[in-house]
Amino acid sequence: MNETIITSKQNNLIKEASKLKQKKYRNISNTFLVEGNHLVNEAYQAGLIEIIFYVETCDFKNVEAYQVSQVVLDSLTEVVANQGIAAVCRKPIIFNDFKKVLLLDNVQDPGNIGTLIRSAVSFGFDTLVAENSVDFYNDKVIRSTQGALFKINLLTGNLVQFIKKNNDIEFYVTDLKSDCYLEDLKIKSKLIGIVLGNEGQGVREEIISLVNNSFKLRMSNMESLNVGVAGSIILYELAKRSELL
Repeated sequence: MNETIITSKQNNLIKEASKLKQKKYRNISNTFLVEGNHLVNEAYQAGLIEIIFYVETCDFKNVEAYQVSQVVLDSLTEVVANQGIAAVCRKPIIFNDFKKVLLLDNVQDPGNIGTLIRSAVSFGFDTLVAENSVDFYNDKVIRSTQGALFKINLLTGNLVQFIKKNNDIEFYVTDLKSDCYLEDLKIKSKLIGIVLGNEGQGVREEIISLVNNSFKLRMSNMESLNVGVAGSIILYELAKRSELL
């Protein structure tokens, strides 16, 4: 703990932390901001905290921590009720041992990304790969994950290359033109990859043509579901069936 209270937004530590609101600085530094007791605690449990900024009390041990004024903390956070605490965190280490993978093609809504991260973690998926999608470390995505982003491998990259490279994984892609429904899919491997697409356009044809297994959800009275909801149903169903092999 540091004894001096930081009261100026021009303090160098505060200025550097504030830069993390921008994706380019998050990428350069490989760090990001979290705010609120729950997310800071999740980051602490994951061993990823670099610096904590707090207004009144800080119960986290063996981390660099600075007391700041409420005005200074407000300058670092995006929500009005920030609970008086925020932290700079390192991005989790990426690993390359994939068993159950979710691939996202041009998913643009932060809430959908956050929902899918939570569902992926809940249903035993170890990796999420996104291309042309919202940054995983966008503040709205982080809040909507409720800490699940600390429990899954998050990659950004070319989906076509990923699919071609990982030919030991059995991939499944959503396609409204498919004649196959989710319940009719034959699960052939414990190593599975699910491809979901843009909220309005779906998965692009280049990827659909690359994947052998396409399917759609059987629905009544509606043509489509929010990708976060649809994806969660799919993740649960395919994970459940792959475990029976």
